[in-house]
Amino acid sequence: MSAKTSPPDAGLAPYAAVENRSSGRHYPEPQHGYRGEFQRDRDRIIHSTAFRRLVYKTQVFVNHEGDHYRTRLTHSLEVAQIARTVARSLELNEQLVEAICLAHDLGHTPFGHAGQDALNLCMSDFGGFEHNLQSLRVVDELEEKYASFPGLNLMFETREGILKHCSKKNARSLGELGLRFIDRKQPGLEAQLANLADEIAYNHHDVDDGLRAGLLTVDELSEVALFREQYERVKTTYPDITRRALVHETVRGMINAIVTDLLDTTRQRLADSRPENIDAVREHSSPLVRLSDETGSEHQQLKRFLQRGLYLHEKVQHMTGKAAAIVTALFETYMNDLAVMPAEHMNKAQRWEAESGAAGRARAVADYIAGMTDRYAVAAYQRLVNPDDPL
Repeated sequence: MSAKTSPPDAGLAPYAAVENRSSGRHYPEPQHGYRGEFQRDRDRIIHSTAFRRLVYKTQVFVNHEGDHYRTRLTHSLEVAQIARTVARSLELNEQLVEAICLAHDLGHTPFGHAGQDALNLCMSDFGGFEHNLQSLRVVDELEEKYASFPGLNLMFETREGILKHCSKKNARSLGELGLRFIDRKQPGLEAQLANLADEIAYNHHDVDDGLRAGLLTVDELSEVALFREQYERVKTTYPDITRRALVHETVRGMINAIVTDLLDTTRQRLADSRPENIDAVREHSSPLVRLSDETGSEHQQLKRFLQRGLYLHEKVQHMTGKAAAIVTALFETYMNDLAVMPAEHMNKAQRWEAESGAAGRARAVADYIAGMTDRYAVAAYQRLVNPDDPL
């Protein structure tokens, strides 16, 4: 390491994830001359093909509905921004938490949760489909960047953070990475933080996008305590503010309030439990990174409101139905005729079918569809299934 480069673990709390106690990479690699291992993970994620595709993968609104709505890419950046702020304040590993946040949605299908649900249904006889596991699959197997190993060969702690949820059945096939789901242990603090930052970013930017789209109204949102308090504060402080700025300042205030509570609550829980290292964090009975009971309740109220008022809105449901139909039709088309897939994916499907039968064929098809952007999936549907459907 260069004499001018600070050690990557310098300045971190004893319970943070540190490189000199890491479980390392699946395929050993020599250390880099001036980059730490978690920084290398972040860099590999940013340079991955799957990361670039996130710019054309939807959150709630399908990509062609407007350029101002969040995509999976902008969402991931917002999650990383929130998590890095908290990590720095708590002296956690900022490089690691950023890597986790940037990678957590790499396995998402086109069309958001509608695409995932449809693909999971298509794969019901072949092991199912879950975007969280798919994100891990992307970084472990599907990215083809390096001569010495498949995937990105990320550090254990980065992979741990990407895998937020996992059934015991799937965990048994993941070796050391799956043990915490079997033994009911916690992940490191950086993984816990990335998980909660994801929820915070998701809820609050959906408020912004829902208002922009006209699917939510201020009067409706005023039923939610977290929104109402910040909205009234901004209106009182800035009586001549424009509507656009009013919404922005309100959402900004909501995020600030909830992140401040997250910091205060987590700092107190760490002081009370005094974990000596990351192993003690893993042994704790519940996550140490959390909101207070009061703010957590307000956060859940907002989440329930968005479920009812935005995600189940008739306009969103209409597009959700179309998205599910597109994914289902593409899956059936490729399963019936592998030759309509690009040669690279067709060859992989044929090879996996020879090894694992129909399940191998289906998994290769699912990998291909999951990697599509919204607009690529729409174009494929119109070309292969229904050219007259304007969507």
